[in-house]
Amino acid sequence: MSLLELILLAIALGIDCLIVSFCQGLILKKNRLKNSVLLAVTMGLFQGTMPAISYLLTGTLIDYLQTYSNWIVFLIFLFLGIKFIAEALNNKTECNTVEIDFKYLIMMGIATSIDALGAGVTLKLTNCQLAGSVTLIGLASFIMSQAGFWGGNILKHIPQKNLEITGGLILIALAFKALF
Repeated sequence: MSLLELILLAIALGIDCLIVSFCQGLILKKNRLKNSVLLAVTMGLFQGTMPAISYLLTGTLIDYLQTYSNWIVFLIFLFLGIKFIAEALNNKTECNTVEIDFKYLIMMGIATSIDALGAGVTLKLTNCQLAGSVTLIGLASFIMSQAGFWGGNILKHIPQKNLEITGGLILIALAFKALF
């Protein structure tokens, strides 16, 4: 996987962080700086940790998976891309939390990073370096969380659906790229 592809993957995975943080920026009126940092750190840590976990677990299966690695990468990215788009078209809203506490941060960190588990498998199968890859993914999620939170404070009406569809299209493009 090239650096550009890795950057696109990090952006696609960070879309959920951006949207969740945007929603928090819309509704949180107090302790905004503290809440934005807590949210961004949590998102970045979870988005970086989940692919590392699946990357390391994939190592035990790599001999069996290597033959089919392009197809596995294709299917994972295709599935994630379609999932992003389907969720966007489902018109569900996640802007329903009034305050951020530790339990909520952990739940949001896990919920937004489940997709990153699949990305860790693809990182292993495409021979990406682990530390740099997960650092880039975590950093992108941190930055996108900050941007989302403060964007929510400033803009109040960005179409979330378009962001999710864009993330899904990026993942689908990466899926087809894996076949060639």
